[in-house]
Amino acid sequence: MEILWFLIALCMLAAVVGPFVLRRRSGVRLVAPGSPDAADPDTYGFLRQEQLDVRMPGPDQDLLDVLDVVQRTQDWRAASQLLAGTPTEGEVRWQRVQAFAGAASLELMQAPGTGGAWLRSWRAESPEDAGGAAVHAEFLVQQAWRSSTAGTDEHRIILEEARTACGEAALLAPGDPVPYIVELAAARGLGYSHEQFDQLWVKIIDRAPAHMGAHIAALHFWCEKWHGSREEAERFATAAAARAPQGSLLAALPLFAVYEHLPEVNLVQGFYRSVVVTKAVEGALFAVHSARPDDPMLAHVRHLLVLFLVRMERWAEAMHQFLHIDGHVGALPWTENSDPAAAYAVYRALAVAGYEANGGSPATLPR
Repeated sequence: MEILWFLIALCMLAAVVGPFVLRRRSGVRLVAPGSPDAADPDTYGFLRQEQLDVRMPGPDQDLLDVLDVVQRTQDWRAASQLLAGTPTEGEVRWQRVQAFAGAASLELMQAPGTGGAWLRSWRAESPEDAGGAAVHAEFLVQQAWRSSTAGTDEHRIILEEARTACGEAALLAPGDPVPYIVELAAARGLGYSHEQFDQLWVKIIDRAPAHMGAHIAALHFWCEKWHGSREEAERFATAAAARAPQGSLLAALPLFAVYEHLPEVNLVQGFYRSVVVTKAVEGALFAVHSARPDDPMLAHVRHLLVLFLVRMERWAEAMHQFLHIDGHVGALPWTENSDPAAAYAVYRALAVAGYEANGGSPATLPR
């Protein structure tokens, strides 16, 4: 049964999705652009691949409305007003800063030299705007990781500029953890020492001790592909989960640590039913069930759970998560693929296939 989900998907998808490309880590086989979904998503009320929103992990209508205005008019003021009205505590401000920066970065990629002009105008016309400073810092970090190769002079120069921008943003909003969280993403590329990381981390937890997004960003620093090891990453995640307050999604952090250290090629039979994986998945499920329904990080955890639940052949549980997240795919693991919507759609088809192969149907799926 170890590869049942793959065999089912292969039979179901082969006739309709055309050539596949094997993707690293997520193990997703991506369909060619424009190919239809393998399973009819309408049967379960799912959106078609081309309708999936790749910008965010979950819905934020205020953000979507403002993004539409900003990109249509190239006027930054609506973005400034939204961030000014977004509390510094909690996760929403961080997600909105990421979204605005990502929109500007993608615009620049699509129209080099002119794209994202509204962000440049924002910084030039309102240099004391804390929101604009934070978005600019995040924009530079995203540019560094998207448009340059790690280890190159270009990469480091952009990250150094981002670190300076983070400092400026922090001065404009002393109680806001976001500039320091943004700096975490620059820290791993700039080769921060453990002492430098600790100094930065103290500034974050003093302002937002239970910030899930900050912990996910910090976890990257401890992973073996950067400065740490699997053991250090697991210790960091386990400690955060142990001290998490009631209802906090930090209990799901060990699952993110497991994901960061998935093997390039899995040769271990039963790996996804191992004690480590099972314990991390159960912790994440507990966190999801205990969290507030409006927790802005809930979608992030559900998206990652989907990957593990499908690989564990826990079809009904995977389908239940899909019911909650369908429509938005701007989260791990999908964003590590060049086509997040296609990656997500394939896993969704695998879940449908496994669920129906074991007697499930739209009528039996609890809503």
